[in-house]
Order: sequence, then structure tokens, then C-alpha cells
Amino acid sequence: MANPGSGGAYSFSLTTFSPSGKLVQIEHALAAVASGTTSLGVKATNGIVLATSKKSPSPLVDDSMLEKVALICPNIGLVYSGMGPDFRVLVAKARKSAQAYWKIYGEYPSTRVLVGEIATVMQEATQSGGVRPYGVSLLVAGYDTVRGHTLYQVDPSGTFWAWKASAIGKNQINARTFLEKRYNDDLSLEDAIHTALLTLKEGFEGVMDEKTIELGIVSYPGSGGEEEGGKFKGLFGTGVKEGGPGFRKLTEAEVKDYLQL
Repeated sequence: MANPGSGGAYSFSLTTFSPSGKLVQIEHALAAVASGTTSLGVKATNGIVLATSKKSPSPLVDDSMLEKVALICPNIGLVYSGMGPDFRVLVAKARKSAQAYWKIYGEYPSTRVLVGEIATVMQEATQSGGVRPYGVSLLVAGYDTVRGHTLYQVDPSGTFWAWKASAIGKNQINARTFLEKRYNDDLSLEDAIHTALLTLKEGFEGVMDEKTIELGIVSYPGSGGEEEGGKFKGLFGTGVKEGGPGFRKLTEAEVKDYLQL
């Protein structure tokens, strides 16, 4: 029989605390996150960059369909490490929440409000019978007029914090150590992108190119982004209010240009 003090007797119960005060299933969910590919976010003075590595399970898979960076609404995007199906569910819920907010208030939610909604969904899965925690951690980047550019990390427990720079996934410890050494409060968006790529390069497995790296940015038009007709283009060409910051995923050609610098 498993030693109760080790948590083994409680590892199959989500809603029962172990004697040490832990929900062991959440620790298992964090292990799922730690086995995923590395993702990171870096906040700059004029924007935020999200960066991640993606790995195709087979050479026969169409890697153009693999997506780890997702647009939630014109001013907010996120990236994940962990289980892809869980991420897909959370993205759908986050987009529905953003649209519901827009229908009521006529504007998209602030980053803090949307992060709170996502965290609530994840937290509810930790105290309900017959379910398991979401096996993902998220980095959420966005802009709003109250707090400006903000970067949040959301974990399977539903805990979230605002960060200047953070990393999740397989190489998160080394990546955070690297970011602590390289980060400063005066980083421009261009410098943040280069810092993110250098961080991913540490411990990267395989060839680092535009097919294996995804980048998303929050910035003003013309600041590492495209400007067309006075509007910032989102992932699907969604126009953000003229002159305002928006989130978009960089194209493969743009990622290739940054990798060559």
C-alpha cells in the first residue's frame, strides 16, 4: 500500500487533499506541462512578444496546420505548453468569453479580465468530481487602456500572475534563468524578439527555423507589425481600432528574417 504521506494514496483523487496539503493531480498536470515544448513571453517598453517551439509528430504531418500561438480577440493572444487538446478547449472558451463581453459592453475585455475568466475555468476543474485538471499552462499577452501592455501566466490550478518575462514547458528552468540574466526594463520590442529567440535556442532540439518557431506580438501599427489602411492586422486580418495596439502572429517570412539577424 502506498505511503499516505507520499501522496500516493491520494494521487487518483482530485478533490481530496493529501496530508501535506497538496492536490496531487495538479502536480501531475504540471508534469504534463513540463513535458511540453518550451514557450515564453517577454514584455518590452512598446509591446510584448510570445515565442514557442513546435514539433511535428511525424514528417508526414502538414506542419502549416500546427498552431501554438492563438488570437483570442484583437488585443489579446496566448501561447501554451502541455496538452494540445486542452489548449484548444480553453481557446474556444476564451473566445466565447471575449465575444460575450463585447456584446454587453461594446468593447473587448481587458487582459486582466479575460485572464480571470480563463483562470476560473481552470480552477473549477480542480474541485469538481469526475473531471481532471487542464494539462496546460498559458502565457497571455495583451493591451488595454487601464494597464497598458501586460503578460500573464496561468497554471492548471487556476493561479495566475503578471510577469515581465516568463517561460513554461520542458526547458522552463533554464529559460527563466537565461531571461533573468538578459532582461531589463528598457527592452524595445525588437530587442525582446531577439531575446526570446536566443532563449529558445538554449536547449533547442533539432533545426531552428521558421517551420519550428512561432512568434506572436502585441504592438502598435508599424512597430514590428503590419499597417494597412491605417489599421493593425490581426491573425485573421481583423482590424483593431485605428492607431491602437493589437495582437498578431508573425508570418513564416517574418520569423525567417528575425532568425537570420
